[in-house]
Amino acid sequence: MHILITNDDGITAPGLLALKQALAPLGTLTVVAPARNYSAAGHRKTMHKPLRLEPAALADGTPAWACSGAPSDSVALALLGFVKDKVDLVFSGINPNANIGQDLTYSGTVTAALEAVIAGVPGVAVSVDGAHAPGDYAAAAAAARQVAERLAAHGLPPGLGLNLNVPAGQPRGWRVTRQGRRIYRDALVERHDPRGKPYYWIGGDVPTGEAIEGTDFWALAHGFISITPLQLDLTAHAALPALARWWE
Repeated sequence: MHILITNDDGITAPGLLALKQALAPLGTLTVVAPARNYSAAGHRKTMHKPLRLEPAALADGTPAWACSGAPSDSVALALLGFVKDKVDLVFSGINPNANIGQDLTYSGTVTAALEAVIAGVPGVAVSVDGAHAPGDYAAAAAAARQVAERLAAHGLPPGLGLNLNVPAGQPRGWRVTRQGRRIYRDALVERHDPRGKPYYWIGGDVPTGEAIEGTDFWALAHGFISITPLQLDLTAHAALPALARWWE
């Protein structure tokens, strides 16, 4: 099995190293990750400037490639031909914060996995709900390996990816979940530079979510690993009949 590994926190992130070390026994690994932190980059595609891939190494000496572009660029370049051998799985992470609810549209971790799905390769995004030290990634790394083993055994239907979120500490078990709803408490923070010109930060309190059983937020809040199947079809199918009546 050939696994491509990427992330959105950059080539030096401890979560990337933890993911690589967990998956190493399963086959051949190739690491292509952004050269810098691209958190919350979303599903970005660099079209207006050239992209570069430079040789790099992880902290344990593992050869890797550092991409000048975003996480989804890293996956696209690899699967479009930079990586010559066939890739069987793509894993993205381990992100040090959960990616649940509407986070998925912002997350570079998740959209890197979805870039693989677009290319016809199963993609898995891996996140842990709060990591502050290298040891905090152990449970998420172990969970990622279990998912890889099951994908090797069972596969995924075309067009699907997986979003894996692991709670901090020792998980109570697994839950197959649906995407929940985040509650954001963003606030505009205005400041002024030394010349009096205003600039802005998006600040505010840490987001929460609706603790509805069956959702990714509920699972994490109750100490369970959340695994959510994802698809790229964003159509609101239930709204189609009502919208069609506008033109009857």
